[in-house]
Amino acid sequence: MNVIIIEDEKPSARRLNRLLSELKVEVSTMLHSVEESITWFEENEHPDLIFLDIQLSDGLSFEIFDEVDVQSSIIFTTAYDEYALQAFKLNSIDYLLKPIDDEELEIAVKKFKALKPPSQKLSLDFDDIKKLLVNPIERKYKKRFTTRVGQHLKIINADEVECFYSENKGTYAATSEGRNYLLDTTLENLEAELEPKIFFRVSRKFYVNINHIQDIISYTNSRLKIKLNRYIEQEIIVSRERVRDFKLWLE
Repeated sequence: MNVIIIEDEKPSARRLNRLLSELKVEVSTMLHSVEESITWFEENEHPDLIFLDIQLSDGLSFEIFDEVDVQSSIIFTTAYDEYALQAFKLNSIDYLLKPIDDEELEIAVKKFKALKPPSQKLSLDFDDIKKLLVNPIERKYKKRFTTRVGQHLKIINADEVECFYSENKGTYAATSEGRNYLLDTTLENLEAELEPKIFFRVSRKFYVNINHIQDIISYTNSRLKIKLNRYIEQEIIVSRERVRDFKLWLE
């Protein structure tokens, strides 16, 4: 069985690869962007199964299928449930929400192995799609975080956070009161915990809260610069590959 992973967050890709290895599933290739994936599919035999993230560093992974006729089966691995309908139109056999549960992953792999060869159209169960589309409130996002301040635990409400950022291997929450708090988490873990309609990862270093954006300014190399209400310690630049998705998110 030829299996590949398409995932822009390398820690997430490594974790998924480890989980699959425990299920005796060997991954032959790991790709990290739309552009890299298109080139790879044009030059290589298509795999039996793809584990596919949707939000990649240079766009949505659906763009791959606009350029290449991919016949492989797909298990989506994503933090966003709003793309379920688009996934349903492809050769999808499951749609796993991050952080990926090892038992759900095992069920998805068993479903793939039990299905007919990939030459025959495979699809998600329509009941699964309806659950994602009709009942989105089942997906719960974190409303508050805790941090240690001296001998005390402080509660930080998510709507008070102007941005989350990484610095010196630490992850911080910058709040509307002008304070920065060290959190016991990573930006990669926050991906599955933050409400995607409110928070957007504009670069490897920053997640911003749409409700605290004061101004958006054109910047060099087709990038954008964001000014928040209180946070001024560092420039917040929307990386060039995320500008288009950022503009769509604003709308």
